[in-house]
Amino acid sequence: MNEIEVPVKEGETYEVSINAVGEKGDGIARVKGFVIFVPGVKKGDYVKIKITKVLAKVGFAEVAEKLEKPAHSSKFTTISKEEMEQGRGESEAKYEDTEDFGEEE
Repeated sequence: MNEIEVPVKEGETYEVSINAVGEKGDGIARVKGFVIFVPGVKKGDYVKIKITKVLAKVGFAEVAEKLEKPAHSSKFTTISKEEMEQGRGESEAKYEDTEDFGEEE
C-alpha cells in the first residue's frame, strides 16, 4: 500500500492561522496543505502550535502561544500625487501620444 509522506512530526512547532472551526469546535489550520486540529481557538486566530499527534491524514496540536496577526502587505504601491507627476515627465519623453493605437497608416 502507498505510504504518504506526512509533512509534520510530533513535537514540531509552527505559526498558523486558524482558517475554520470543525464540527466538534476545534480550530482547523493547514501546514503545507496538511490539516491540523487545534482545540481552544477560533476562526481568524493566529497562533504558534506544537504538534501533539500525527495520523495518516490529519494531525493534532496544542496552542503554544497566541500571536499578533502579521501585518498584511499590499501587492500594490501607493504613491503621492507629486511622485506621480514626477514620473510623468520621464514616460512622456519615451512615448509619443497618438490616437492611432498602433495601427499602420
